[in-house]
Amino acid sequence: MSGENSSADDVRADDVQRVWDVVVVGAGPAGASAAYAAAVAGRRVLLLEKAELPRYKTCGGGIIGPSRDALPPGFELPLKDRVHAVTFSNNGRFTRTRRSKQMMFGLINRPEFDQQLVEHAQKAGAELRTGAAVQRVEQHGSAVPDRRTVAVVLQGGETLLARAVVGADGSASRIGAHVGVKVDQVDLGLEAEIPVPETVAEDWKGRVLIDWGPMPGSYGWVFPKGDTLTVGVISARGEGAATKRYLEDFIARLGLAGFEPSISSGHLTRCRADDSPLSRGRVLVCGDAAGLLEPWTREGISFALRSGRLAGEWAVRIAEAHDAVDTRRQALNYAFAVKAGLGVEMSVGKRMLAVFERRPGLFHAALTGFRPAWRAFKEITQGRTSLGELIRSHPLAQRALTAFDPGPAAKENAPAEDAADEEAVTS
Repeated sequence: MSGENSSADDVRADDVQRVWDVVVVGAGPAGASAAYAAAVAGRRVLLLEKAELPRYKTCGGGIIGPSRDALPPGFELPLKDRVHAVTFSNNGRFTRTRRSKQMMFGLINRPEFDQQLVEHAQKAGAELRTGAAVQRVEQHGSAVPDRRTVAVVLQGGETLLARAVVGADGSASRIGAHVGVKVDQVDLGLEAEIPVPETVAEDWKGRVLIDWGPMPGSYGWVFPKGDTLTVGVISARGEGAATKRYLEDFIARLGLAGFEPSISSGHLTRCRADDSPLSRGRVLVCGDAAGLLEPWTREGISFALRSGRLAGEWAVRIAEAHDAVDTRRQALNYAFAVKAGLGVEMSVGKRMLAVFERRPGLFHAALTGFRPAWRAFKEITQGRTSLGELIRSHPLAQRALTAFDPGPAAKENAPAEDAADEEAVTS
């Protein structure tokens, strides 16, 4: 690497070591979307992934309308099932199934889905490098040849240079730590992939189950994917043992305890604080790395796809910025775009979660017995409206939320995950 740290000449810097326009860290939905958006704009894009692809990811795999609408042109969803019915239960009781003539959402396996997204980014011109774990990024110091460059340091010491970096490396993001991402909600999701006989699979075909759980804010799900059922539960951090017990009881209650899971996994989801940054210098974060997900359902795929696309588009602008002022302007524009769309949905989602934690029975009664609530659920999953639009455009929904919302509750940022959560994830 050159020692000419004071050089600001782009051509000379590129001659000494290749400088990518955009380096994207993480090849999940957010990272692949960012790489695609930047590559389509004709830029030199490198997509880094620490694992080998395809790889498993703890995720229900539900593709709702906003996810479908954010996919690259020509993308064919590898659907394992199409959902036309939802069975709701309240901790195993008061079970009722609601049906829809139109498909509400689709179900995918993440390894397949993520792989296809990466292939679309590659077809657009992005270069993929797997087995590349990022140790840190540097925007100052001896590794950085000029003020328009970011150094991406890999484990093992190799350094890559870029005009802009997009962090999409998941909820335990190293790039997020560099940016200073702050979270105010951490949840533990546990999941089992359960192969079942054809007779059992046929009973679940086209239908999912959502169960409002025993702990505040918790719920469970069954998503059918051909000959396998994805069964999972999620609850707030600090309830690791109870969450694990909920999953075990849930599986037993469904009559699935006799089937051996092919995969059992756990994952901590982190939701950003309202004042959390989305950039630092020439580095942007998106998806889970930015803490972008819907706080009530913890749905993250649509947030990853949409924020990834925005990050890729604005990373191109940052790569073209010639000074710190222009870089800052473009980064602020990215933050504004995220907050104006996804941020509004997250704000409503936080209020919905606050009500749901106190009154899960109210949600169950509304979705199973109140036609407008069921219609709203269908329209949200189909992508015809969003939580934010629903509250803005339906006075009844606005009044109901205001009546039950306890108001903004200050949540303290816990410094570390509860030991029970970590045990539940790894055991």
